[in-house]
Amino acid sequence: MTQKWELVVALSLLLFLSSPTYSFGFSAPRSLLNHVSPTAKYLTNQELWFNQTLDHFSPYDHRHFQQRYYEFLDYFRIPDGPIFMVICGEYSCNGISNDYISLLAKKFGAAVVSLEHRYYGKSSPFKSLSTENLRYLSSKQALFDLAVFRQYYQNSLNVKLNRTKGENPWFVFGISYPGALSAWFRLKFPHLTCGSLASSAVVHAVYNYTEFDQQVGESAGTECKAALQETTKLIEQRLAVNGRKLKTLFNAAELEIDGDFMYLLADAAAVAFQYGNPDRLCKPLVEAKKAEEDLVNAYAKYVKEYYLGTFGVDVQTYNQKHLKNTAISEDSSDRLWWFQVCTEVAYFQVAPADDSVRSSKVDTRYHLDLCKNVFGEGIFPDVTATNIYYGGTKIAGSKIIFTNGSQDPWRHASKQTSSPDMPSYTISCYNCGHGTDMRGCPQSPLNLEGNAKNCTNPDAVSKVRQKITEHIDLWLSECLESERSFM
Repeated sequence: MTQKWELVVALSLLLFLSSPTYSFGFSAPRSLLNHVSPTAKYLTNQELWFNQTLDHFSPYDHRHFQQRYYEFLDYFRIPDGPIFMVICGEYSCNGISNDYISLLAKKFGAAVVSLEHRYYGKSSPFKSLSTENLRYLSSKQALFDLAVFRQYYQNSLNVKLNRTKGENPWFVFGISYPGALSAWFRLKFPHLTCGSLASSAVVHAVYNYTEFDQQVGESAGTECKAALQETTKLIEQRLAVNGRKLKTLFNAAELEIDGDFMYLLADAAAVAFQYGNPDRLCKPLVEAKKAEEDLVNAYAKYVKEYYLGTFGVDVQTYNQKHLKNTAISEDSSDRLWWFQVCTEVAYFQVAPADDSVRSSKVDTRYHLDLCKNVFGEGIFPDVTATNIYYGGTKIAGSKIIFTNGSQDPWRHASKQTSSPDMPSYTISCYNCGHGTDMRGCPQSPLNLEGNAKNCTNPDAVSKVRQKITEHIDLWLSECLESERSFM
């Protein structure tokens, strides 16, 4: 690692000193180590470690834990190139994904770093995930993690560059919950980043999130929505007659709680629209309805082949027995995210009172019972406090780009209207879902470099990406000018 840095620094400084002009924007940066495979899933998956503070809000607790991070330097224009910080979220962060960030890094000559979210993956402070030990799991602690890491990495970079003062311009990126963290980081630490991209950013904590199901119905269209609603009614009827047989049909016999089972089936439908694969669900279901075939069998086939198969969801994700497991494993993310749901943000995806797609069994009581059953008494999501702290959709930030996909059920928890210095863009197309600007279409599985050719309206994606590039270019330039004025 040290030898690599010495080589990069030496060669880059030689190029830097021999070239009189450089700028952010659209000129190609100098690249020394541009050897990323065009088929690589990750820009890098080489693990690095950082000693992080456990409790940023206590002056008496000086405990630390090891937090995993990654760095990608192949496109970095030394010494003054920007640093793009890609925020990881409610999952094991196994590297820096080779999505659209790779093209942005190449365009701007940026280093890319990514910090794993506390508790997730290999960054757990404790050996047990008991409710007591989860007290330090929150978005507030995570934001301070990012701030402290940002300072640590910048200081380390200055040492490697033999630089005693000055900083590189930073820009923060995130999708979904990390998108919210990206917006909140710029809000709370505006002096530490030139701006942020908040892609499909769920900045508004919602208690009863009925808009989620409503958007599923809207994205499905008239025929598919009707087929889904009829399927739900048939499933509810069969569940009352012989629940065990029905759950076995879906390979979900282990889900003893009916609400868990119906939540699985609701999510299975939603992901088709959330991640840009509507035809995988709607075509076979609508065809089965027209042919007067068994809709429950048709839906079970979709769930088993796509949701549990291709998409890769494990049924135990919905099993409250599994969620109560406090042992650390590769599946711990399920318990950890539910803790954040049950304490901070809710997003209870309940069935609307009228015209719902999902079962009415997925209601507020189901969610509250789950929180109590899994984590104990007294666990309740204080969404009012969360929105007071961050501002919800009235976030009073600056230099934050909000983006959403038109078909994404999560977009109603994001900021969908522009305000001064915070532009908001909606990418509209038939398969534009969660994080389309960074992921392309479909949004899952991974499209290398965020390829948008399979979006039904690639031009819509390109136009928003052009706007994103222009904002980043402007804000990085303003940051650099501000830095020079202090030197």
